[in-house]
Amino acid sequence: MNKTFIDVMDFRHACKLFDEDKKINDADIREILEAGRKSPSSFGMEPWKFLVITNEELKAKIRPYCWNQPQITSCSHLIVILSAIESLKVESGMPEMRFKRRDMPQEKLDGYVELYANHLKNTLDSDDNIYCWSARQAYIAAANMMTCAAALKIDSCPIEGFDREELQNVLGLDISKYQVALVIPFGYRANPQSTQLRLDFDEVVEFID
Repeated sequence: MNKTFIDVMDFRHACKLFDEDKKINDADIREILEAGRKSPSSFGMEPWKFLVITNEELKAKIRPYCWNQPQITSCSHLIVILSAIESLKVESGMPEMRFKRRDMPQEKLDGYVELYANHLKNTLDSDDNIYCWSARQAYIAAANMMTCAAALKIDSCPIEGFDREELQNVLGLDISKYQVALVIPFGYRANPQSTQLRLDFDEVVEFID
């Protein structure tokens, strides 16, 4: 019987320890990354970058700044999702380049750039505000990557528990261009899956006629 989407969601959980002897093959990790790359984003800005880390020494350097969580070093692939900063600013020219991918007259293109600038006027007035906005987009990509992994019987664990400044230093990031949004270890579970706990359907869903 074919798996349903809900079956995949039932498989996915926040894996706390990975089997260090099992590694994700290249085809599967590329499929997971493609799920992130193809994810939707506001205005189609794709404000993210995915760092794929398999180097054990680097993972060991990262671990202390992620609350010393064992997932960081036991996983097969550690993916750090970065939120774009500089490329979202109108003056960078990148928003216009993104819009240009759709073949349109210059007048319509100018209108889109103006709409973008006006709608995000408050968002674009500081790097901190831009980060908050672009990180929300990054979470869409993260969710799709984790669900794709689950469909491939690959485990993951979204991690927000990290020292962003220290982690960015270890990674040598130019924070005017990119900042860390989320850290996701991927691999194969070492222990049986814990019971999935969720609120009842009627507690979280309200139908409005």
